Amino acid sequence: MVATPTHYDAPQQSVTNRAGRHSTEEDVTTPSATPVDAGEEISRLQARVRELTREKDHLVAIVDILQEISNSLHFVDILQAIAGKLGRTFGLDRCSIFLAGEREGVRLVASYEDASIRNLVVDLDRYPELKRAFDSGETVFIPDAATDPAYRNVRSALEARNVRSIIVVPIRWRQDVIGAIFLRTEREAMPFSDADVRFTQVVAELTAKALRNAHRFEALLRTTESKQADSRQADLERIALVAFLRRLLDRYAGTQDHMWAETLLPKASDEELERLVEVALNVVAEEAKG
Repeated sequence: MVATPTHYDAPQQSVTNRAGRHSTEEDVTTPSATPVDAGEEISRLQARVRELTREKDHLVAIVDILQEISNSLHFVDILQAIAGKLGRTFGLDRCSIFLAGEREGVRLVASYEDASIRNLVVDLDRYPELKRAFDSGETVFIPDAATDPAYRNVRSALEARNVRSIIVVPIRWRQDVIGAIFLRTEREAMPFSDADVRFTQVVAELTAKALRNAHRFEALLRTTESKQADSRQADLERIALVAFLRRLLDRYAGTQDHMWAETLLPKASDEELERLVEVALNVVAEEAKG
């Protein structure tokens, strides 16, 4: 008889490591992430979450701005709504919208921090970043005013204003710069990013279109009001002319020499005059209907 083994030992498979040494499966271990790698991954994911949250806030802000500007056709109300929305979205120290005037220079027309400011002439020499945007027609982005070498000469002024980041985006009408959106954060706030710059540029384009629509509406409104005023003036002139003729004829017919003059006319002439008067009154009544 053949003896039956009481237990079965599975053969151990061997693998060759990089050093050429054979080892069993029990010796092979899966490398685990180090605490440093895990921390970096968490930081990366957290940064991505913040980035996505920022993008979501940008999209929500654009939708809100579109709703705001669709509710009004007066440019001052539109600009104030945009400035307020940008200020709340970014939690800004300052958000202002400037327009270029023909004679009086650049005017501050909307401000997040003070909604009562509507038409304040500003000195561009005090805001070199704003002056650069108007002169060049290009977006000005200062991620950190304290370290930006391009603003070394005005760093003291920026530090005095406790400035950290600045974005100035021109508002264009065709090829001309008609205004600018100015955003600023304080030293303790989170600095602006490239995504924030792109978002502000989109808002500037929406602002330009809203201003164009408001301009057309106000021009149409002025034209309509002008036509109404002209029509009213013409009505008053006709009334004055009729009143003058009536008084003139009353005064002339009331004199002693002409009081009974009509009785000298032939009957046919008298009837023809009555007919002409009736026709004239009918014509005047039809013209009055427009």
